[in-house]
Amino acid sequence: MSFPTLPDRFGFLHIDLNSFFASVEQQLHPEYRNRPLAVVPTLGDTTCCIAASYEAKALGIKTGTQVGEAKKLCPDIILIAGNHDHYAEYSHNIAKAVERCCPVAHTPSIDEMVCQLIGREQEPPTARKISLAIKQAIKDDVGETLRCSIGMAPNRYLAKIASDMQKPDGLIGLLPSQLPRAIAHLELRDLPGVGAKTEVRLNAKGITTMEQLLALDRNGMHLLWDSVWGDRLYHWLRGADSGDDGAPVPTEIQKSLGHSHVLGPEFRSAEGAWSVAHKLLHKAAMRLRMEKFYTSSMAVTIRYQLTREQAERMKSKKHFSGIKHTGWGMEAKFADCQDTLTLLEVLRGIWQHAPQGAEYARPFFVGVTLKNLIPESEHQETLFGDFDNRNELSATMDKLNLKYGHTTLHFAGMLKARETAPTRIAFTQIPVQYGVDYM
Repeated sequence: MSFPTLPDRFGFLHIDLNSFFASVEQQLHPEYRNRPLAVVPTLGDTTCCIAASYEAKALGIKTGTQVGEAKKLCPDIILIAGNHDHYAEYSHNIAKAVERCCPVAHTPSIDEMVCQLIGREQEPPTARKISLAIKQAIKDDVGETLRCSIGMAPNRYLAKIASDMQKPDGLIGLLPSQLPRAIAHLELRDLPGVGAKTEVRLNAKGITTMEQLLALDRNGMHLLWDSVWGDRLYHWLRGADSGDDGAPVPTEIQKSLGHSHVLGPEFRSAEGAWSVAHKLLHKAAMRLRMEKFYTSSMAVTIRYQLTREQAERMKSKKHFSGIKHTGWGMEAKFADCQDTLTLLEVLRGIWQHAPQGAEYARPFFVGVTLKNLIPESEHQETLFGDFDNRNELSATMDKLNLKYGHTTLHFAGMLKARETAPTRIAFTQIPVQYGVDYM
């Protein structure tokens, strides 16, 4: 199939902040600069690094490396428990710096931003000047340790690919006249959306290299993915800004929100897990109202740590921390609501169905997700109005919690866990400040 000749212009810049969490810590603490550093969720050898400085990466320490292994690779490594508020604040400040040079059109995650170029901005020399100006603005306005790699391309998909091709502090452009040969050397896993499971599926269909993938025509790509995703990918990899060809585009409306937490040793009991679940729901319900949604479904997930004997006897999985575990989950549906008290009753009802027995005595992970979100504008009020003034109660609690912190006023069930389950680092959630807290 022939492909129309496209003008050599860039439509998008994808800004990828390099080792973002670690770089923020090095900016906050000058004594940590030029030293191996890793950001971790908690200070324990069984957990994993969620970010590593480039000095640590040079020693083989990366995202996902177990802390105990990181210490073996570098006994002097600096370990820091991540602070979501700091990273959210820096992300917002960086966005402001970028905006001085070019409007931010999309924020896919806390450490990524996308700018859409228009008119003469799309000309390669101008796009390069804008990219260099963005790098300088981040350094001047936010901090010298904050570096980014920028990908320039005709579409968002290729721009993201380009931003990963040179790190740290890279600047790569992919022009239509260079495609697809300019990406033929990449691995299949370098494509956004191609993870381990997808790679296995592609390999099973005879596609093991990027060159083999790029050799397929549009029909071949459609058959490979068995969906219109293959058609879109065919166009995107050749520089087209749109490859939808009339196919429906997934909705951008948010479908769910929630929080999860790996329990500290002192909370690995039925009572401790319940108090943490209560805290997670408290935060999720407050976000639900701040983001102006109702919900009609709640899902709860619990993972239980197993002994070696239990793991051998039962079907078990291995957590990234190395803990062998089994899991349980349940989802409940109910009438649309957004008040904390009603949601707490739903959570309590779900919790009563949690499994019992020796294999379920050591919960170590809890997740609470509110699903089937309904915008306030689409919510249908019931004939009975605000039962027991529950919405009014939640609104009053929100006012105080926004002013003084989200744990100022809460129901007694979460008292034990009030200071635990802090807001964790968000990779895909764009952090928003509600009152004095980021969530």
